[in-house]
Amino acid sequence: MAPKRILGATLCAAIATILLSCGSGEPKIDPNRITIAVIPKGTTHEFWKSIHAGAVKASRELDVDVVWKGPMKEDDREAQIAVVEDMVRRGVKGIVLAPLDDTALRTPVASARKAGIPVVIIDSDLKSTDFISFVATDNYKGGRIGGERLAKLLKGRGKIIMLRYQEGSASTMAREKGFLDVMKKYRGIKVVSANQYGGATTESSYRASENLLAPLKKDGKLTIDGIFCPNESTTFGMLRALQDAGLAGKVRFVGFDSSTKLVAALKAGELEGLVLQNPFKMGYLGVTTMTKRLKNKRAKVAKRIDTGVQLVTKENMDEPAVKEILSPDLKAWLK
Repeated sequence: MAPKRILGATLCAAIATILLSCGSGEPKIDPNRITIAVIPKGTTHEFWKSIHAGAVKASRELDVDVVWKGPMKEDDREAQIAVVEDMVRRGVKGIVLAPLDDTALRTPVASARKAGIPVVIIDSDLKSTDFISFVATDNYKGGRIGGERLAKLLKGRGKIIMLRYQEGSASTMAREKGFLDVMKKYRGIKVVSANQYGGATTESSYRASENLLAPLKKDGKLTIDGIFCPNESTTFGMLRALQDAGLAGKVRFVGFDSSTKLVAALKAGELEGLVLQNPFKMGYLGVTTMTKRLKNKRAKVAKRIDTGVQLVTKENMDEPAVKEILSPDLKAWLK
C-alpha cells in the first residue's frame, strides 16, 4: 500500500487536472460581497470566451464578484460536477451554470439549492426544476433556421448529412431536432447520415468528419450535396476535413456559432451560413438575473429568457449589428 503522503499527492495532481484548487491559487471569496460562480461547459472554444466577457461586463456594472471556472473539455462531466460542488463548499452566493449534460448535473444543482445557493442555467437546459431561470438561445429555432438555409441553397433537392455534437447536450440536441424536422418538409432532400457524433473537441470532430466523408467520396468528389453541423467544434472539425480533402466550397455547408476561422471560411465561400447565438448577451444576462435575485429575494425573474438567434451569410456579415455578434471585441473585458 502506498504511503498516505503519496496518495495525497496523487489525489492532488488528479484534482489539478480538472481545474480544482490544491493549494492557494484560488481567488478568495469575500463573505461580505456578492460572489457569483460562472461555470461553463468548457473553457477553450470562442463561444465560452464571449460568455465570460459578458459575465465580466455585468459584474463591473453591478459591482459584484464573478469567479469563472469550468472543465477544459466539454465532455468532462465529472470535472464540471466537481467544480459545482467546490463552489458550493466555498460559499458563493449564486451559481450561473451551463450544464454539459442535461441529467448528470441535476444532483449537484439540487445540492446547491439545498445549501441555499440559487442557480441560473445558461446555454443548455437541465432536466430539473431546481433553478430560478434559464437564459439561452431558442436552440430548436436555431436548428430550423439552419435547415431552411440549407434547403434553400439546395432548392429543395439533394443528399445531405448532419454531424451531431454529443449525447446529453440539450442545446445541440434541440438544434439537431429542429434541423431534421425542417428536412422532413422537403421530399426532394434525403438525409444520408444523421447518427454520427463529433464529440467535444475540434480534433474529435475532425476525425469523425473524415470518417463520415470517406465513404461519400467518388473520383475526388462528394456524393452528397449538403452538410449541417450544430456547434463550433463540429463546424470547424468538418471544415478542416473538407479543406484537407480539397473539397471546401464544393458542397453546401451550414454551421453553428462563430470563431475567427469560421468567419474567414464564411467570407471565402467555404461556409454558406452560420447560425449565430449571442453568447456575450447570455453571460451578461446570466449574471444580471442572478444579481437581481440575490439583492432582492422577492424579485421576480423570468423563468425563460431568450437571448436570440440569427442567420449570418456572406451577404450580411459586414452589417454593424451582425458584425458585433460575429466578431465581438472581448479585449475590454478579458485580459
